Amino acid sequence: MPPVTELRFDGRVAVVTGAGRGIGRSYALLLAQRGASVVVNDLGGSIGGSGSDAAPASGVAAEIERAGGAALADTSDVSSTAGARSLVDAAVERFGHIDVLVNNAGIVRWAGFPEADEENLARHWAVHVGGSFHTARAAWPLMAARGYGRIVMTTSSGMFGLPNNTSYATAKAGVVGLARSLATAGAPHGIKVNLVAPAAMTRMAGPAADHGGEADAGPMAPHLVAPLVAYLAHETCPVTGEMYAAGAGRFARMFIACAPGYVHPDGGSGDGPGPTVEEVAANWAAINDESGYRVPADLPAWSAAFLSHLPQDA
Repeated sequence: MPPVTELRFDGRVAVVTGAGRGIGRSYALLLAQRGASVVVNDLGGSIGGSGSDAAPASGVAAEIERAGGAALADTSDVSSTAGARSLVDAAVERFGHIDVLVNNAGIVRWAGFPEADEENLARHWAVHVGGSFHTARAAWPLMAARGYGRIVMTTSSGMFGLPNNTSYATAKAGVVGLARSLATAGAPHGIKVNLVAPAAMTRMAGPAADHGGEADAGPMAPHLVAPLVAYLAHETCPVTGEMYAAGAGRFARMFIACAPGYVHPDGGSGDGPGPTVEEVAANWAAINDESGYRVPADLPAWSAAFLSHLPQDA
């Protein structure tokens, strides 16, 4: 494989939420090592989202500065509109602009169904989806005005389902829809939006890789996720609206696809009685056949493929 020119972030300003510990800390350190000025945001709350502590954010910012980098510690609560605005304002006041936003902040309150109640769902939604929405919305006009931006959202393989992570999985799946929509909106403005699904041991998954204990995480160490996030945050990133799993030395694309399925003989004409329930049952194997799937770039692309059997003048 030919050598790759070192990918740098000199002159770039990056905001990383949830950067006081674990994976977020690794993102902040790597971006700073590659020349970015980094805003280290972390409310410093518990795994479940309660309380606050300025030490995690200030500790990582100090670590970056000791290594010769530029950093700003911030403890704004990104689950609120005001908190997200405060974070972006602080970045601009200190560094003049914002180029990169990595939405990593998250909580987890393990609960199955129906034990996961309204408050459990609402809190996950506020931090994961709300936090990603609010920060992106605050940074968006600044990025659009400069014609450049990179946003990395955090989803999770948890959305595939576990018995006791109902609210967490729901919120992480919601982030996917948010990122895909922002990717289409950002294209005319030079803003690329992608997702990472990290595979690492942090305090949200267990105590092994909490701040200062990453060495015990072995192949699941948080810093092994960071290179993929840095690439998605770089100016040379070639994609938008995509989702990647990263961790333990493996990087892989994840995607939402749609297979051709079954088309009823009357489906394209509008004539006749149309399909029956029994015909759906009789063609269940074809409906579930995964061969020939398509990965739509957006909703119009999906609609065009799904309705391609219709007459062109329909």
